[in-house]
Amino acid sequence: MRVQVKNLLKVTLPALALACPIAPTQASAQTYPIDCAILLCLSGGWPASVPCARARAEFIRRITPWPVEPPLQIWRCPMGASFDGPAKSRPTDRIIDTLFHGADTPPKYSSPVLDHAALGDDRLDVEGLNATSGNLVMADYALHLAQDRADIDISGPEFNFVRSIRVFDVRHAWQRESGQDGDCNRSATVVLGSYGTQGDFSWSASSPAALPAAHVGLEGWGEHCPGIWHRSVFVEWRDYSGTYGFEQVNY
Repeated sequence: MRVQVKNLLKVTLPALALACPIAPTQASAQTYPIDCAILLCLSGGWPASVPCARARAEFIRRITPWPVEPPLQIWRCPMGASFDGPAKSRPTDRIIDTLFHGADTPPKYSSPVLDHAALGDDRLDVEGLNATSGNLVMADYALHLAQDRADIDISGPEFNFVRSIRVFDVRHAWQRESGQDGDCNRSATVVLGSYGTQGDFSWSASSPAALPAAHVGLEGWGEHCPGIWHRSVFVEWRDYSGTYGFEQVNY
């Protein structure tokens, strides 16, 4: 039976209040339930509650440079986790158990898995990872790369809200007139982070033309060459009911 996310949100919000007591700024100390909270609260349109406020703050913190991380790390929400006692018949039961009882396994370091073929010059440097990941070992790093997706089947339409999340990292975008002839010079590097069928996250090359209409800062790009210098990260999504939402962080 597939997960009924809308109903699950109503059931688990009280549990999230107990399962996520850590402030969102302490990302290195977060345990798995924060991503379960993000998953549930995002699906419900970020309802007003303390756990959802914390989940949204962590969601935005992850796309705030640097580094820019996947805002939802669904592989850190163990929906397929096994527990002592009778087997659960539904994924919803496993999620509820996880949220009430927690998970003992420490979180792995959060980092986007880059599409090297598209980005070329960007590399994931294990030696340069955040100092808070001091317990990271190569075996754990390899495990992260092998498990960077949901641990249950989320290919159904009820999880379209996960695949609706898109992250646009505008690393730089500028244009200006130069020379006696007033030639317009412009340059931009934009990469797009998106989710696959099972919640796997990847980066690919993009462009200013692909930025959503809600993005602010590149008005006039390619038109009459107004002077522009812009850097930002923009994330958009649609919740379970299809309602659109977005956040933008300029830097």
